[in-house]
Amino acid sequence: MRVLVTGAAGRVGRAVFVRLALEHEVLGLDRSPASTVHFTGDVGDGEVLRGALRGVDAIVHTAALHAPHVGVAPASEFGRINVGATRLLAEQAAAAGIRNLVFTSTTALYGSAATPAARAGWLDEQLSPRPRTIYHETKLAAEQWLEQFAAASGLCVTALRMSRCFPEPAPRMALYRLHRGIDARDVADAHACALGGRGAGFRKYVISGATPFQREDAEPLFDNAAQVIRDRAPRLAEAFARRGWQLPDSIDRVCDPGLAMSELGWRPRFGFEEVLKMLDERSSEVLPVRAQR
Repeated sequence: MRVLVTGAAGRVGRAVFVRLALEHEVLGLDRSPASTVHFTGDVGDGEVLRGALRGVDAIVHTAALHAPHVGVAPASEFGRINVGATRLLAEQAAAAGIRNLVFTSTTALYGSAATPAARAGWLDEQLSPRPRTIYHETKLAAEQWLEQFAAASGLCVTALRMSRCFPEPAPRMALYRLHRGIDARDVADAHACALGGRGAGFRKYVISGATPFQREDAEPLFDNAAQVIRDRAPRLAEAFARRGWQLPDSIDRVCDPGLAMSELGWRPRFGFEEVLKMLDERSSEVLPVRAQR
C-alpha cells in the first residue's frame, strides 16, 4: 500500500513514517525538509496536496498546530491548519478515490471535562469534550467535520486521540505512562493498526499507555494516589522508592485505551519501565531528574 504521512518531519509523524515503512511504501509531506519528507510545502496548499496524493492508497494526517503554539500563532492560523487543511485534504482524497484516512487527534480536546471536581476524570470515547483553548476547539472541530464528511462521502476515517507524547522529566514521564502518556512507538503502532479500516464511516479511539487503574479508582486517585499506585502498580512504586522519588498525592485523570485495544487489535508495549531504561541509557527521549521544576 502507498501511504502519505502529513507532518512527517514532526515527532509523531516521523515515528509513524518509520513504522509504516516496515510494511508499506510511505511518502512524507511537511513544510520542513527532512529525511522523511518527499513533498515540502504547506498542508493547506491545494497544489502541493494534489502532487502528494497522486497514486496514494491511504493517508495518515498528523500535521497540525499544537498546544505550544497557543498564544504564539493567531487563532486564524489554528483554524486554517487544523480545520481548513484537514477539510481540503479529505476532500481531495475522496476526489482522488482514496478511501482510508487516519487522523491524529488528541486527548487534550476533552478540555475541562478531563478534570471533574473531587475525583479523577475518566477519559474514554463516551466522554463529551469541553474545549478550553483554540487548540482543543480546532482539533474537535476537525473531528466533527470529518465525521460528517465520512458519512456523506464513503471515506473511512479513524481519529486517534493520543495522550502526552514528548520528553519530560523522568519521574513525571514514568507516572504518566500509567494514566495519561504514551511512547511515540506505541502511537505509531496504533496508526499502523488503524490503517486496516473496516469500511466507510468515522471511528474515534483514545490512544494511551495501558493503565492499571479501574473506574472505581477515580475518587481514591484524586484523594490518595500514592496508595492506589502501591496497590495497582507496585513495581512502579518500588522503582520510585529505590530512586528516592516521591509518588504523587493526587492524579487528576486517566486515559482509557481499552476500546482501541479491543477493536484495533493494538497493544501498547512501552510502559514506565521503558522510561526508566531510557533514562539510565541517557536517551534524549527522557529529561533527567534535575530538569524537573
